[in-house]
Amino acid sequence: MLKMTQLTAFAAVVSLAIATQVLPQSALAQAPQPVPAAAAPAGAAPAGADAAAAPAAAPKAAPGKAAESIENPYGFQALLRGSDLVAKITLAILAIMSMGSWYIIITKVYEQAKMGKHAKAADKTFWKAPSVREGAQTLKKDSAYRFIAETGIEASGKHEGMLGNVDLNNWITMSIQRAIDNVQSRTQDGLAFLATVGSTAPFVGLFGTVWGIVNALTAIGVAGQASIDKVAGPVGEALIMTAIGLAVAVPAVLGYNWLVRRNKAAMDRVRSFGADLHAVLLSTASQPAAARS
Repeated sequence: MLKMTQLTAFAAVVSLAIATQVLPQSALAQAPQPVPAAAAPAGAAPAGADAAAAPAAAPKAAPGKAAESIENPYGFQALLRGSDLVAKITLAILAIMSMGSWYIIITKVYEQAKMGKHAKAADKTFWKAPSVREGAQTLKKDSAYRFIAETGIEASGKHEGMLGNVDLNNWITMSIQRAIDNVQSRTQDGLAFLATVGSTAPFVGLFGTVWGIVNALTAIGVAGQASIDKVAGPVGEALIMTAIGLAVAVPAVLGYNWLVRRNKAAMDRVRSFGADLHAVLLSTASQPAAARS
């Protein structure tokens, strides 16, 4: 009998402990359930007010989500979709100008870097060769310095016939100068396009701006009132055209000035090479003449 009493007391203690752990969780889980209006006591009125306020607050969050999913009707994508043929042609012209400018800038930087490597190779190997012809063979075939050296060698070897009446010094000088002018003209390829883009792209963008303003005025005249929804689209198109024109012109102008300065530095080294080559060719040509005399 005593054992049964102890077991009963132990079971009661265990069940009480389980109840103290489970009941609070079940109470929390059941707390959000609405209370029927008929059974709700008088003191439950504030809970009813909160329940009424919750549905009222829900519609306020809905417009925010809808606003996030709405696309900008006055952006660049709207310009591409809703612009007319003239605006699209203007955008195409600006795109061609921009692509051409960046292509020329990248290719000219590569050519100038290669020309700098050829200059270093000429300083390192050309002047150490026993003769001008052997020194020219050490340079690459696409090197401007090899082209100038071969031109000087050809001029010193073809000083005969009618050309023999020209002084050898003047003849070699003219030949080397022509080769240097040819190299300089090659380094300036594409710079005229950059100058053209830099000077005309703002005006092309301005044309798009004027065309957008004309469309805005037309929309106002058709609608009979200057409402913001009738004006915002064309005016936004006009401003975007202006921004695109400036974005095309600024890199072209900066790239033109930068490339011209780099060309000047490269051509200074080419002229120095031509002057030294001229002196070497004259000394080489004068030695056989002195030997024959």
